[in-house]
This record gives sequence, C-alpha cells and structure tokens, in this order.
Amino acid sequence: MRRGLVIVIFVVLAAGLSTIPAFFTFGEPAESGMDRYFIEHGQAQAAANNIVTSVVFDYRGFDTLGESVILFTAVIGVGLMFRSMRGGEEHEDE
Repeated sequence: MRRGLVIVIFVVLAAGLSTIPAFFTFGEPAESGMDRYFIEHGQAQAAANNIVTSVVFDYRGFDTLGESVILFTAVIGVGLMFRSMRGGEEHEDE
C-alpha cells in the first residue's frame, strides 16, 4: 500500500512538472531600470567586484536572510516529520 502511494505521488508530480513548459514561456526577462542602476553603481556602493554578490548580500541582504530562515525551517520540519513516521525511537542518555 505504501509503495503504491509513493508511485502515485511520483506519477502525479512528474505529470504536473511536464506540463509547465506548455503553460509558461521561459526566456530572457524584461529589462527594468534597476538593472542599469546595479550595473553602474554596484561596485562603488558595495565595494564588490562581482555584481551578483553585491546584489545578493548588500542590496537584498534581509531578503536573502529571510529566504535562508524559511529554507532552514522547512528542512527542520521535514526532518521532524520523517522522524515521527519512523516511530521516534527514544534513546536513554548514559
């Protein structure tokens, strides 16, 4: 029963992911005014030679921190769910 459920979930996910290209177009993103600003002022304001690094860590620092916290919380949650599915064996400290 459990193996059948895993197979059904896998098939549904595979079918769903295979339809993404049919409904969404991928390509070059539209240019915004911020692109030019980051390219022209990124090195001087952030003192970083890599523009991507300056954007991620200086201009979007709090956003990146928030994403890291969300990712960490999700990993902890999945780990706790798998532990509870196993029965959560408890070990005595010696």
